Amino acid sequence: MSVELRELRSFIHVARVGSFSRAAAELFIAQPALSRQIRKLEEDLGTPLLIRHGRGVRLTAAGATLLERAEVITHYVEQTEAQIRANTHEAVTRLAIGVPPTLGLLIAPDVLARYRQAFPGAEISMREGVSSSLQEWLLDRRVDLVLVHNQMPLEGVHVQPVFSESMVIAGPHGEQSPFTIKDLAWLPLIMPALPHSNRRLVDVAAAQAGVSPNVVLEVDSVPITKELVRQGAGYTILAYSAIHDDLKNQRLSAHPIRRPQIRSTVSIVTRSEHRTARHVQALKDIVVKTLHGLLKAREWKGESQWLLNE
Repeated sequence: MSVELRELRSFIHVARVGSFSRAAAELFIAQPALSRQIRKLEEDLGTPLLIRHGRGVRLTAAGATLLERAEVITHYVEQTEAQIRANTHEAVTRLAIGVPPTLGLLIAPDVLARYRQAFPGAEISMREGVSSSLQEWLLDRRVDLVLVHNQMPLEGVHVQPVFSESMVIAGPHGEQSPFTIKDLAWLPLIMPALPHSNRRLVDVAAAQAGVSPNVVLEVDSVPITKELVRQGAGYTILAYSAIHDDLKNQRLSAHPIRRPQIRSTVSIVTRSEHRTARHVQALKDIVVKTLHGLLKAREWKGESQWLLNE
């Protein structure tokens, strides 16, 4: 038997997202190649690890055991690699940052320009993804710093909340009415699938109010969701900043959520061992300054709350 670390990491990703196609897309590899890796792993271990069904995959008993052990194994390997790098005092000259779509569009040019100006000899790249993917990329060392929505505590990472903003119900242009959390039980909602951070945030808020959101369609793409809402296919729930331009251009309407309000928190997340690394800290400072300037200048600053000391 020869189990490879790459196979374990691929298995962990498939198990977490529950789909070969989605895992292949997020890992940037072809689905047949990913399937071969998992098949080889099953052959090496002599037992099925995943059960394929119409909506994706689920773990067998052996798969659940392997997932628990594999996460421990990969975590220790990553810790060992980090410790060795720290002991050699190797300077970091290449960094990657991960950003969610809306925020990435707003801050990417300034962040990249400021970092390259501060460190002319360093290399920096930027990747875009939803918060669940960004978290995976950070843990897999494909990025060094991420901006995520509603990050939950996680071993091995440092989470710095930066600002929060109002979540609103977006509907077709021309509608004007506030909603309460109870209205989510009957409004036809277009929402991303779990484990998307927006969906998790809304589901938790609704559960605390004793209601179940009436999700009629699951779409992970924000631009596609907004177009469906514009055409009258339903409503969605997004941060105010994500629809501000749509409101100005009269494509959508925004409906406040009352009793209680739902707020989304944006955090900067780094791996714990990189928390004080010079280049990572410099990149973090640049991101904070860029976000602060953005919130002070934007017309939606009244919908946001800065969480760091001025």
